[in-house]
Parts: sequence; structure tokens; C-alpha cells
Amino acid sequence: MRVALTTYGARGSVEPMAGLAVRLREFGAQVRVCAPPDEEFANRLAEVGVEMVPTGRPVRPLVTTVQPGSAVGIAQRAAELMAAQFDTVAAAAEGCDALVATGPLPVTAGARSAAEKLGIRYVHVSHQPVSLPSPYRRPPARRGQPLPEDVTDNRALWNLDAQIANTMFGEMLNTQRASAGLPPVDNVRDYAFTDHPWLATDPTLDPWPESADLGVVQTGAWVLTDDRPLPAELAAFLDAGRQPVYVGFGSMPVRPPEDFARVAVEAIRAQGHRVIVGRGWADLALIDDQDDCFVVGEVNHQALFGRVAAVVHHGSAGTTTTATRAGAPQVVVPQGADQPYWAGRVADLGIGAAHDGPTPTTESLSAALKTALTSETRARAATVAGTVRDADGATAAAKLLLGAVG
Repeated sequence: MRVALTTYGARGSVEPMAGLAVRLREFGAQVRVCAPPDEEFANRLAEVGVEMVPTGRPVRPLVTTVQPGSAVGIAQRAAELMAAQFDTVAAAAEGCDALVATGPLPVTAGARSAAEKLGIRYVHVSHQPVSLPSPYRRPPARRGQPLPEDVTDNRALWNLDAQIANTMFGEMLNTQRASAGLPPVDNVRDYAFTDHPWLATDPTLDPWPESADLGVVQTGAWVLTDDRPLPAELAAFLDAGRQPVYVGFGSMPVRPPEDFARVAVEAIRAQGHRVIVGRGWADLALIDDQDDCFVVGEVNHQALFGRVAAVVHHGSAGTTTTATRAGAPQVVVPQGADQPYWAGRVADLGIGAAHDGPTPTTESLSAALKTALTSETRARAATVAGTVRDADGATAAAKLLLGAVG
């Protein structure tokens, strides 16, 4: 059996697909992953022996140069992403039995069209719940298309979101489909999502409420087991004193990074802990030469988070899941997108604190850290970790996919 996976996004989009690819391969499938051509993604997939097909532009330059929330240039970028699905991804999926897609709507709508043209099974997967229509929450606003604040009927807002998606991407998609000999679609979002999208999140951390609106299939989080050892210098730092607190914002381009680093280090020091700074795409750095701080680049978070007193992060699905599985108390400083949702879940579960807003001060972050570093929070984090650590969503998804197309 042959399976193609396609994704476009930062590490949180690529890593879970790598996890699924590894599990599919263990069950005997031939797998290739279409992903952005960033060197770090190519290296990660190569490390686990997964074939990669470079697709679209590198993500990091886009993330670190485009103003957060800006709609400038979005039409051109969307057209390029969609065209890549009709061209590069369709070619990569030739002869496959299934195509699994995640990422922004131009990617998944284009991917389903490619699968339709090839006559193969298509699966839409989301690694967070907020983009899936639900009567229990408002849809996230699309770039440059705010939703009316005075409308409180969630179903009405989701209908409006579908209309906005059609305005933004409908003509673009149907022009591509016409060139491929496919009929037009009248609802881009629902076409891309299908009636049974997969939700690759842990049901304890992210319980999906049952509703009649969408037949969501929750597989559990797709986690790629990381066996890489920690660098020797980092291991020595961990062994040299009191448990440090890790702070990192992954692929988020926090601005200005110097202020974020200073606030974080000062707040953590105020709680009597040492500090590990994750450089990330914001290029966070040490603020002085004191020996209580250590900076890291790409590192095994699964191993590291099990050895820290707490994790201060941006609240992506991947980092939140990794910290939860490790039993590490968390402080989530959400920057946007689905991150406020994960911050709320961390607080609701009692496994950490949600910072109010994206820009912390030393005082506000210190207050959140006081909550995260209590013995009660640590005990609760350990308990919740016990409920999610052994769940293997990637295996469940691989079996589901292979059973459906076998």
C-alpha cells in the first residue's frame, strides 16, 4: 500500500505527519511526505527515514517577515500553495492509495482536488480543534476578514465563515479545478474538511464535544517518538543545580525578542530557578553572562521537558501536548491562532497557568509562574500525564487509514 501525506506550516504541522508516516511504514506501507523545503524539516524527516517531497516556499522566512495577522500578499501565497497541490503533490500521490492532508485551506482544498482527480481516498486532518465547525465556539477570524462582534449565534458565524472562505478562495480553487478537468465546488471549506475530518489531538487534553454538525473522528495526538540524546553540555547544566524552567516560543516571531527574553529570565529568576532559553524562530538569546542560564537550539523536547520545573511557551498544539505528556507544569503565553484555546485547557486542567495576553511583563509572568510552580500544580500535571502518555494516536490513525483503503 502507498500513502502520500501533505502539509504546509511550521514544525507543529510537519512533526505529527512524520509521526504518522513512521507508523504507516511500520505496518508495511510505502509513505512520502510533501512538506515545505525548510532545511530543518528535511533533516527531521531524513532522521526518521521518511521520504520528503519539497513543496512550496520555505516557511520560516514567511513566518519571520510577515506581520502577524497581516493580509498583505495572502492571495498570492494562497494561489501558490494551492497550485503546488495540483502540481507537486498530485505528482507525488500518483499511484498511491490515499492522500492525507493538513494545513491552511488552500492546501487542503487543493489536496482533496488532487485526490479526486487521481481517484484515491482523501483524509483531512486537523491538529487543533478551533478551525473545525462547532456550535460550541466561534470560528477564528480569517486574515483581513473580521467577524461581527455583535453576532453570538455560533452556527450563523460558521456559515459566515464558509462564505468568507468562498470569497477568498472559491474562484482560485475552481480555476485550478477547471484546468484539471474537475467540476466547480460551491463550498470550499466544507469540501476541504469533508463530513468526517480527523482530529489528531488527545481527548483528555482536547475533548471534542459531540454535535450533529460534523462527524469528527478523533484519533489521538500523532506523536513522533524522539530518542535523540540531549547534548552533553545541556545534560551537564541540568545536573549542575536546581531544576531550571524552560522558556521558548517555537516558530512564533515574538517581537521584540530581546524584551521577551529579558522578561522571561527575570521572572524565572524571581522564583529562584535557573533558566533554559529555547532560541526558536524568534532567535531568543541570553540577556547576560550569568551561569544560571543556558540557551538551546533544536533539541529533544520529550527528554528535556521531563527534567525541568516548568515550561513557559506559546501554546501550540505540539508543545502543549509534549509538556503535558512529560508531566511538566506549564505557563502558556498565547500569541494567536489556536494558542488561547490551549492556554485555557492548561488552566482548566490545573496543569499550569494561562497568561492574560501575548505580551508578558516581569510581574505578570512571575504571577503565572507562582501558580505553575506550586506542589499542587506539579501533582496535577503528573496525574494528567499518566492519562495521556501511553496514548498512541499515530498508531490508531495508521490502522484506521490502512483498514479503510486495504
